[in-house]
Amino acid sequence: MSIAITINEEEFTAEQGQTVMELAQQHDIYIPHFCWHPGLSIAGVCRFCMVEVEGRPKLEIACNLPVTAGMQVRTDSEPVQEAHKWALEFHLINHPLDCPICDQAGECGLQDYYMQVGKYQAQMTQAKVLKPKKLDVGVDLVLDTERCILCSRCVRFEDEVTKSGGLGIFDRGDRAIIGTYQNKRIEHNYTTNLVDICPVGAFTSKDFRFKKRVWFTQEAQTVCPGCATGCAIDLAFNADLKRYYRIKPRFSEVNAHWMCNFGRGMYMHLNVEQRLLSAYSAAEDAHKPMLKTDTAHIVQALAEQLQQAQQVALLVTPQYTVEDYRALLAFFVGKLGIRNVHQWRSRQEDTEKFDGVLWRGDQNPNSRGLLEVLAEFGIDKQQGNEFDTLAAGNYDLVIALAPQVLATFADIETDLQKLQELPWVSLWASAKQVLDYRYQQVLALTCFAEQRGTYRNYAGVERQLHAATSPVSAEIMSITALVEKLAACCKAQEDEHGSS
Repeated sequence: MSIAITINEEEFTAEQGQTVMELAQQHDIYIPHFCWHPGLSIAGVCRFCMVEVEGRPKLEIACNLPVTAGMQVRTDSEPVQEAHKWALEFHLINHPLDCPICDQAGECGLQDYYMQVGKYQAQMTQAKVLKPKKLDVGVDLVLDTERCILCSRCVRFEDEVTKSGGLGIFDRGDRAIIGTYQNKRIEHNYTTNLVDICPVGAFTSKDFRFKKRVWFTQEAQTVCPGCATGCAIDLAFNADLKRYYRIKPRFSEVNAHWMCNFGRGMYMHLNVEQRLLSAYSAAEDAHKPMLKTDTAHIVQALAEQLQQAQQVALLVTPQYTVEDYRALLAFFVGKLGIRNVHQWRSRQEDTEKFDGVLWRGDQNPNSRGLLEVLAEFGIDKQQGNEFDTLAAGNYDLVIALAPQVLATFADIETDLQKLQELPWVSLWASAKQVLDYRYQQVLALTCFAEQRGTYRNYAGVERQLHAATSPVSAEIMSITALVEKLAACCKAQEDEHGSS
């Protein structure tokens, strides 16, 4: 049932059971808060989200205040602003002056609120209470209890989301601290969410710790390629340096406010030291490494090889976009009539595995999208690894799309070794690790952060990729762009042969 409520003399429609905080967030009305989080239960412990309700004698906390018909709320009155200042003063009583070295600097709620409502003349004259610092409490987690304001978000996350119960509040009064239980560490796959939800800098990430100030990074919205869930993410990078630093979850209906630790590592293979930056061709001497060359030369050589080959096959991993698959199959299947298309998947995957939160055993972001595009071109397949079928086939030319994320292929070295034993292979890849093996040619591909496109997750939901930066090298191209170049080369050869 909808009811009318007034906030700061402006009327809004709210749903029965909504809180004032939820309604304010929905309409971008500023109410400072620490302990409230839209993905967790209400604790009401920070006492920072005070608002004034007409006709009531005392200020009330917005996070736990249900809307009622005709309610008139003020979030900016003088008594409310004064309450905010004093609440912040209490939160700062024992907080250390760590801002210059704290990873949370630049995205810290405590800093932001201090600049907006802070009491600039501190009233506290007693010495600060000192608490344990730099505690190694689990996977990717460092805990500084001096910075903690006891909002209890982390405790509720452990109890309500992962249901692991790894944290508690110990002791009383201003000696109270957040901590793990004796001889216990936080070891599950969602630990870094504690860093995200911490409104100060009590929890920091070992991976991101002291790596980069947040004001030197930009963020782009895209989709995690780590598994078939397709979590919405914000990818932090520096466009000038073309360097990536971390991944954080972005709210969506697919992943709510969370993501797993494994997905957070999906930025690592994007950086230049991990990337294939140019095209390569095999040296005449089989004992010498592959030779660096330009993409145009390699594409021309592949077009010539296609003219000569009798048996051609495609080997495709489910880690690219629907648009790339459609371009690839439109040329090879639609135009050239090649029907030998094989899926390349990890031998050790368990696609039925699910951890009950987000992570899935299908560690490819577009398994469903690949099968749907194959069906569009009359190739009906079930999900499965067909690498050995291809390796046993009598093909004189194989075009192989290597996985973008080699970490999802536990047996990648075995497969790359077998692949180099085939007669003639054009490997399209993004990881420079493939240069440890010898193929007739290697072409450099873009990664998920460098292109637009679509994944279909395990449930068939479309997940849209958005390009964060341009490729780290001018020689790197998307599958679609390479296919267009290849098609142009093939047409030019046909025209040449036709005229002669």
